[in-house]
Amino acid sequence: MAAYFKTSKATELLKKFDARIAQTEQKGKITTWVKRNDGYYTHKAADWANKAFFKAVVEDEQLRFNIIRPKDKNIEVEVYGYYHGHLIETFLNHFDKDFTWGYASALPSSGDDVSA
Repeated sequence: MAAYFKTSKATELLKKFDARIAQTEQKGKITTWVKRNDGYYTHKAADWANKAFFKAVVEDEQLRFNIIRPKDKNIEVEVYGYYHGHLIETFLNHFDKDFTWGYASALPSSGDDVSA
């Protein structure tokens, strides 16, 4: 299951996402996602942190986020739904003018790593 954002400026959209996560001022800051040192993203809420990770991939005309499982664990369906739903919500709230549409696939996609 991957999340997709249709845009002609995928690199710029990813840079904006990273900048909003890293910024220090509260206005406009993304507070629900963390970018780890390995480049993967995880949800920041205590109940959901590190239950899965997203790996961003810049492609022609889209920005894709593949879901990656924690080491030696599977990703539960509730985690799929939570992560994808919240990522799309984040992009709608912060970057609605920077992409045409966003969606999540229902089943694992190429590049996802969901089971041990």
